[in-house]
Amino acid sequence: MIITMASISLDGFVEGPGHDISWHVVDDELHEHFNAGLARMSRFIDGRRSHETMLEAWPHTGSHPEWPRPMHDFGRIWRDMPKIVYSRTLDTTEWNTTVLREVVPDEIRAWPGDSMVGGAQLVGTFFEHDLIDEVRLYLNPVALGDGTPFFTKPKALALRSTRAFGTGVVELVYGRP
Repeated sequence: MIITMASISLDGFVEGPGHDISWHVVDDELHEHFNAGLARMSRFIDGRRSHETMLEAWPHTGSHPEWPRPMHDFGRIWRDMPKIVYSRTLDTTEWNTTVLREVVPDEIRAWPGDSMVGGAQLVGTFFEHDLIDEVRLYLNPVALGDGTPFFTKPKALALRSTRAFGTGVVELVYGRP
């Protein structure tokens, strides 16, 4: 199964102008929820920019003893998880990561286990190839008015479950209709 998850604004953006994500509401409760789901994945799949963002923090959690335990837990999950990054510019990268150039749907469908795909542009490509089986949206209680939209083309989905968190974030889990 290929899963994508994203924190989104009420008006459907994953980033504000200038790639701003400071409005994402992630407390310990939500981070522990993320960790429980992500630890069960077989691999993380990202685009280059998302992968480089992850490289800025998660290999270095040991340098931040002030960070909450769930962030350290995610750092361990991220470091140990096999990763695939799609990039036309990177030749190599670190932390158990394979660089691939092109999305080849038949190869991806043959991968065993569950995969988590991230990065707005890459997720769009996976949607175009009908590779996404489940969408986990984390609706944040904020409207941005502008930014990077999660969906760029119409996509029919069927609601599977909802869950509200103490911060006002609501998880909406969708599958294929």
